[in-house]
Amino acid sequence: MNLEHPLNDPDKVFLADETYQIVGAAMEVYYKLGPGFLEPVYQEALSIEMALRNIPFIEQQRFQIEHKGQKLNREYVADFCCFRQIIVEIKALAGTTTVEWSQVINYLKVSRMRVGLLFNFGSHGRLEWKKLVL
Repeated sequence: MNLEHPLNDPDKVFLADETYQIVGAAMEVYYKLGPGFLEPVYQEALSIEMALRNIPFIEQQRFQIEHKGQKLNREYVADFCCFRQIIVEIKALAGTTTVEWSQVINYLKVSRMRVGLLFNFGSHGRLEWKKLVL
């Protein structure tokens, strides 16, 4: 048995280093802008910050939804897909609930990715964020 295999290291499986980089970029945006802006402002600022930090991302990543092998006309559009492995969803709300967490989980199901990050730039005093893993 090869103990060096990435699947034997939970940090590598759950993309800890990549997550750390994205969270750092989001914290910088929060500390520079603070709460009170609409979601598109934070999305644009996070896009700039991730580019400055050389974090690979696709903005407004579309995912096809299927039901019993049939593609639906509706698509999910995630705010970002980073490192081709991490879904990033941003909000600007007073607080997040299981509704927002479920949205990220559904993005993970549709994309077949395992790691999602939910950032809420609307909370006062600190950036609210949650890492979700399937």
